[in-house]
Amino acid sequence: MQRLMICVWLLFSLKIQGQNKQPVTVTDMLKIRSIGDVTLSPDGSKAAFTVTTIENDSDSKLDYKYVSQLWMVSTEGNATPRQLTTKESATQPAWSPDGKQLAFVRTVDNKPQLFLISLDGGEAIQLTKFRYGASTPKWRPDGQQILFTSNISLPELLKDSILNADKAIPGWPLEKPGFTHNEQLKASHAKPNPDGTLEEVRAYLDNNVTDKKARVMNKLNFQDERNINGDLSFNQCFVTGTKPGDVPTAVTHGFYSFSKVDFTPDGKQLILSGDIDSAQHPNRSQENEIFIANDDGSQLRKLLGEEGKQFTTPTLSPSGKWLAFQFSRVNMITIPQLAIMPVDGSAKDMIVLPFDRSKEDLLWSADEKYLYFTSPSNGGFPIYKLDVTTKKVEQLTDHNSGVSSFDVVNNKLVFVKTEAANPFELYLADVNGKNAQRISNFNDPWLQDKQLSIPEKKTFTNNKGMTIEYWIMKPVNYEPGKKYPLLLEIHGGPSAMWGPGENTMWHEYQFFCSKGYGVVYCNPRGSGGYGESFLRANINDWSKGPASDVLTALDKTIAEGWADTSKLLVTGGSYAGYLVAWIVAHDHRFKAACSQRGVYDLSTFFGEGNAWRLVPYYFGGYPWEATAKANLQRESPINYVQNITTPYIIFHGDNDRRTGFVESEMLYRSLKVLGRPVEYVRHPNATHEITRSGDNRQRIDQMLRTWEFFERWIN
Repeated sequence: MQRLMICVWLLFSLKIQGQNKQPVTVTDMLKIRSIGDVTLSPDGSKAAFTVTTIENDSDSKLDYKYVSQLWMVSTEGNATPRQLTTKESATQPAWSPDGKQLAFVRTVDNKPQLFLISLDGGEAIQLTKFRYGASTPKWRPDGQQILFTSNISLPELLKDSILNADKAIPGWPLEKPGFTHNEQLKASHAKPNPDGTLEEVRAYLDNNVTDKKARVMNKLNFQDERNINGDLSFNQCFVTGTKPGDVPTAVTHGFYSFSKVDFTPDGKQLILSGDIDSAQHPNRSQENEIFIANDDGSQLRKLLGEEGKQFTTPTLSPSGKWLAFQFSRVNMITIPQLAIMPVDGSAKDMIVLPFDRSKEDLLWSADEKYLYFTSPSNGGFPIYKLDVTTKKVEQLTDHNSGVSSFDVVNNKLVFVKTEAANPFELYLADVNGKNAQRISNFNDPWLQDKQLSIPEKKTFTNNKGMTIEYWIMKPVNYEPGKKYPLLLEIHGGPSAMWGPGENTMWHEYQFFCSKGYGVVYCNPRGSGGYGESFLRANINDWSKGPASDVLTALDKTIAEGWADTSKLLVTGGSYAGYLVAWIVAHDHRFKAACSQRGVYDLSTFFGEGNAWRLVPYYFGGYPWEATAKANLQRESPINYVQNITTPYIIFHGDNDRRTGFVESEMLYRSLKVLGRPVEYVRHPNATHEITRSGDNRQRIDQMLRTWEFFERWIN
């Protein structure tokens, strides 16, 4: 009897505790502290990392800014993390070889610069004041120099008397019509004069470009993330000493870019990744090579490179004997293959290490027996360990969470973990992922009082025989026997992957569940995280196949009996904005729909989006080619706009150049002409990243407008 009373009391207490917890609110997104850039000290005794917070911007109570600072925590015992930097944001920490100081990056006068901070205390000191800025610091193994990269525009590089002492011009064509040999780049002493000679008129026109009165496009990729851009720039590499005032010295040269660079373990050479093609404009060439050079950049020699292939992510083993890298064919949808080779060998000595997932953040074990990496896989982002001899892959963390940053030193593994119960915390485990323990407390305190919905994983087999995984999140106030609105969330990409380990969606899922909605999401054919065949399953089929998968996930959720079928809703962004438009043009079950930053006319997308290569990659050609033209017309939602009757809210950022925004204007105007219930929202200055890392007031605005629009139609 006494035991029964105790059980009843415990159940009652748990119920009361649950009732006392509060739902996740829209402004809770401002409380989330994001962790990244994890790096262990050389002896593994300490971990440095960044913590990004959202703080009030200046005197405004409505606007917010992101602030990133460096933190450190001991990996010995039960230490508490401590903050190393304050004031201006600090990112990209890099340990000195002796573990006594950190190099990091901070913005000064709108340029990134290198700073040093000693662990013995004191303020950080600015190391560089480089005119081109300085990023991605890498220490020389003897601690005497730091390697960094800078981004330099073509006009700056042409005029720089040190970097371009010979007054050279690119050997590849700049593609300015009428100038076959780039002669327009040669120095001219003509004075600007609109009424002068041809040379003086050209000087006048060049002046207008400099003064931003005109933008001239000659390059193929003329859209960046925020605007159209006719400029060219190059990532170049430099070394500097470790004392303020030391003058950086270039270690790469020419009109080329290098995407990754590091010292060899003995400090005598550099390993680099880039594309040095003297025949093609950088926008034309899709290849990438791996090089080795002396520590001053001399005697640059290609280790890996082949026409039609990309060789990327060069990662040297601790002894410098082995090189790990990835390679793939260009101009196609594929998963890069992982391989290793002796540094003193060649491509014929390559050993391929099969693993049918994307690989990120390659790290060698100290004994060179294993490679560590993260991979999107089955809804999670686990850490894997690959035995380079047996080629066996071991999964170290689970599929129900995501690892966004990690490091391994000696027998210690430190990583950032996202799970349904917490968007970001830091964990420590042994090198095999065992005995993991949380060593941070950045989000847990405010989450203690929050009522959360935990996703339930389900599967089904689609009409192609593929296993489709989906997740159901019930409303936080769920009671058996009651009916609830159900929101179908769709991911973009189309090669993205969602699951409980996806940190960018953590708050949105919880927000809608706190508003009394159920949420269902899945990874339809074409998603990442399930292998190359699955990834390529939506080639020439962005619409019917993926739509069938997400709608089947919806149907199976409805079959559980708790969803109110008169209150079905759907939302998605980017490619998912496209798929929402396709779905509501072919399926009229939804009470309301939302498309964010979507693509609606694939032929127009080819011209106005910087992700334009998706068109030939997925649809077999260009809009003027007969076969591709038919595919693009068939697959474009705008061609079925007359069938859309679902109440519809459409979002787009004014500066979204990844998908472009003209198509959303076309979709909106078409629906207005048709007299359909549609609302169009534009966010000034917003890019494609608005909901992930955009202006926080706009992030709140978009989420609330979506919810408010849904409420108009279900209540």
